[in-house]
Amino acid sequence: MTNHIAEMLNYHTWANQTLLGHVKALPSTVLHQDCTNSYQTIAHAFSHIYAVDKMWYLVLTGTTMQEALAATMSLNLNALDTIEEYVGKYAELADQYKHWLNSHTDLEHTILLDNPYAGVRQTRLSEIMLQVVTHGNYHRGNITTMLRQLGLASTMTDYALFWYQQPVVEEAI
Repeated sequence: MTNHIAEMLNYHTWANQTLLGHVKALPSTVLHQDCTNSYQTIAHAFSHIYAVDKMWYLVLTGTTMQEALAATMSLNLNALDTIEEYVGKYAELADQYKHWLNSHTDLEHTILLDNPYAGVRQTRLSEIMLQVVTHGNYHRGNITTMLRQLGLASTMTDYALFWYQQPVVEEAI
């Protein structure tokens, strides 16, 4: 049986790698070119995705949301210099998520999430994982818009394309 949360994490990692690889193939100046929508630069958008992914990882590993936000705020505000730095940071964090996911069998387990922006609620670990993926999708879309604003093409990172990038596995009925 497919672990859909693991599959979504694999998709999120693939989509980030795909978009980072696309931007890496463009002139290096694109990363820090000023844009008039979403984020100041594509680098700032990549920093935001990374910072929020890191914040949720810290929450999943036992840090309070308030502490996780404080720990990642500087990541959100500061753009890295090169796309290679982003590739490395994203790969390291993806490995941390995979390790965390492999060590958790009950993703329906709930934690008390005290979100300073939305309030307190019991939240399933699986919901947090889906939030990571949907948040990344939203902001990868911002980066696509920013690339188009700069007169450049983006690259497709749809979940359906991810299906075709993976080897076909036959499941038992």
